[in-house]
Amino acid sequence: MNHYFTKNSTIKSNEKLIEFEFKNKKYKFYTDNGVFSKDEFDIGTKVLLESLDFDLIKGDILDFGCGYGPIGIILSKNTNVNIDMIDINDRAVALTKKNVELNKVSNINVFESDCYENVKKEYDYIITNPPIRVGKEILYKILRNAKNYLKPTGELIFVINKHQGAKTTAKDISDIYNVEVINKSKNFFVIRAKNN
Repeated sequence: MNHYFTKNSTIKSNEKLIEFEFKNKKYKFYTDNGVFSKDEFDIGTKVLLESLDFDLIKGDILDFGCGYGPIGIILSKNTNVNIDMIDINDRAVALTKKNVELNKVSNINVFESDCYENVKKEYDYIITNPPIRVGKEILYKILRNAKNYLKPTGELIFVINKHQGAKTTAKDISDIYNVEVINKSKNFFVIRAKNN
């Protein structure tokens, strides 16, 4: 069975356009079968973005597991930063590239990467709504290995549902990060993890 967190989607394509408003700006995104939250703007992603102070975000950002691109594209429209967007799913990468053009943003680089295998630099921020359904082992690999791709003052910021282990996850990565819950909303925790 194929999932949004696998490399190649053999699920039949059924591309469609969704629209939504965020912070008084309208966005359009092409989505498709085989990508995360294909029918609507994901609530966890929205809570994550609402938690960010766009005025304070500077430098280089990695949008890990970008899906069809809402995090990186919204950040690009509201900040002056350089953004790399990665996903393991070929269909998600293709959709993100299409959505970058559709939303007229240019400071974005989109590429395929299985976890961090194609990531070649360090970032001020790694921001993600991680693929929880991959299981705890891979989720922790994603979160813990982010440390290797953060600048010394860099931050990992992620969202996780309370019912999918938010408190346990925050506790379990606190051995390598200074962890802080920066927002709780609609059963989602937004967690900031800074290098120790």
